[in-house]
Amino acid sequence: MAIDYAKARRLLDAALPKAEAALLQKSPPDIGDDIKADFDVVFSSKTQSYREVLLGCTLARALDRSIDITLPYVAHGEHAFNGRTLDKEVVNSFLHDNRMPSSTGPYLNVFRRQVRFDSNTRAGLKDKSGYDVLLRLMKTLVAISDKKGVLDFLVYQVYRFGLLREEADVPVSRVHRVSLEQYKTLIYDMMDTPSEGRFPVFLVAAAFEAIKEYLNLDWEISVQGINVADSQSGAWGDIAVRSGDRVVLAAEVTERQVDRNRVVTTFNTKIASTGLEDYLFFVSSERLAEDAKLQAQRYFSQGHDVNFLEIRQWIYMVLATIGSRGRQAYGKFLLAHIEAESTPSTLKVRWNDILARLLSP
Repeated sequence: MAIDYAKARRLLDAALPKAEAALLQKSPPDIGDDIKADFDVVFSSKTQSYREVLLGCTLARALDRSIDITLPYVAHGEHAFNGRTLDKEVVNSFLHDNRMPSSTGPYLNVFRRQVRFDSNTRAGLKDKSGYDVLLRLMKTLVAISDKKGVLDFLVYQVYRFGLLREEADVPVSRVHRVSLEQYKTLIYDMMDTPSEGRFPVFLVAAAFEAIKEYLNLDWEISVQGINVADSQSGAWGDIAVRSGDRVVLAAEVTERQVDRNRVVTTFNTKIASTGLEDYLFFVSSERLAEDAKLQAQRYFSQGHDVNFLEIRQWIYMVLATIGSRGRQAYGKFLLAHIEAESTPSTLKVRWNDILARLLSP
């Protein structure tokens, strides 16, 4: 049966953000323990082709329920599909585009012409137990009665490929000569990329580090780990700047709403008890409430500066001020955050994509 390969790719592209959000949140999509255990077997098999043909079969099932996913060659009859072409045109290219570990093609390496996904194929395979589990997953897939269930099955598979990518070494594209205007685009693209708050922190931290180097300051800049509670880490905020024993300033970088309650909580937990005089909120202007500004004015009368900075504008102004040499330093520090071992591979791939678009003619 004919498959719309463009539509199949759109299904994968739509599943990717959901899978990557689960990876960044370290919260696997809920698919059931029994099915998860079967996926564990297939994705740990040394026969990579198992997981790759399963992805193609899931796409075929999502596109047309009348397709018999056990028949991946059109010669098998009217309900068969062209598994090799689906892999070549959609699955393999998707995996390669997103730096997910994959073979050169399951229908070239393991499953040859005229293969059927049934028990008769088992004899010629090395990992027979893994193949048995693959067939069980195919039966599970066929038994799913609604399209949403099939798409959830698809998202979970993309998530598992993402886990493989997290275990792999993803080379990070290097920053070379970047103009001020290009940096503006880079900042906006990174801010628009879902990152669970990591990219905004990297952008702001690198700016402080570039200022320190450019002005030869004695600052010590510390960056708190993402999703680490301040009470557990003892941190002043997402970023703290010290000079000797004195905390010059502390900063919170947030993608969430900043309202009066948020400011009051921050003041009570991080400012009042420590005597900190200067605290910065880096926040997008559309997420800053008016009552937050009014509360900050009250704290100013008590001797505490609580200020709000629009992330994109502040970084752009810093880069304009510190000149070409300072911008080179900024690129160096930003790259160090991207390359860090703690940075998820998902974000390294997104960085590569952003940089490729930025530097393309």
